[in-house]
Amino acid sequence: MEGTDPVNKKLAAALSGGAVLALALTGCTSDEGNPELDAWAKKVCDAVPAQNAKISAAYVAITKAAKDTTSTPKELQQADSQAFQDLADGYKARAGVIDTAGAPPGVEGGAKIKQDVVKQLTDLSAAYADLKKRVDGLNTKDQGKFASGLKDVSAEMKQVETQRKSAVNALKKLESGDTKKALTSQEGCKQAASASASAADS
Repeated sequence: MEGTDPVNKKLAAALSGGAVLALALTGCTSDEGNPELDAWAKKVCDAVPAQNAKISAAYVAITKAAKDTTSTPKELQQADSQAFQDLADGYKARAGVIDTAGAPPGVEGGAKIKQDVVKQLTDLSAAYADLKKRVDGLNTKDQGKFASGLKDVSAEMKQVETQRKSAVNALKKLESGDTKKALTSQEGCKQAASASASAADS
């Protein structure tokens, strides 16, 4: 594995900045009820814990594979491929939930904000799906070619990280004002915020 492990560590480092793309929540709750907005928030938040668990596990798997110096190129390929697939699935599911929930009721420009979030998450999902294809196509029988291929994947990850930041920014726009209050009152999003804080501390 000489030559491949350092490259995969770079790949893991590139990923580590987005261990969990959770809703950027605070601990505040809503004092004033808005039934329509609360119902919308419930649709968004109910699936968040499961989605975040899938996404978090994928990043953990990639980091673990990077640290395992005993892994063969084939084993490393399989671990990264599955992780990228899980990331693609996780972000696609998040986009689907928000798309189905629709625009937050009573929020100015809500439809456009929602549309942007869905697009950003969908694009991010597609980017991870592309990384899976790139990893699946690596030559595991030639260690030199495999290491070279991992470098290419790592370079592409830098572009994906830019997309992830764009998705985070889009989510933050969705989570402002009354929408944020409604989301933070939902148990699913509270669990996601707690899990994200734990991941950041670890």
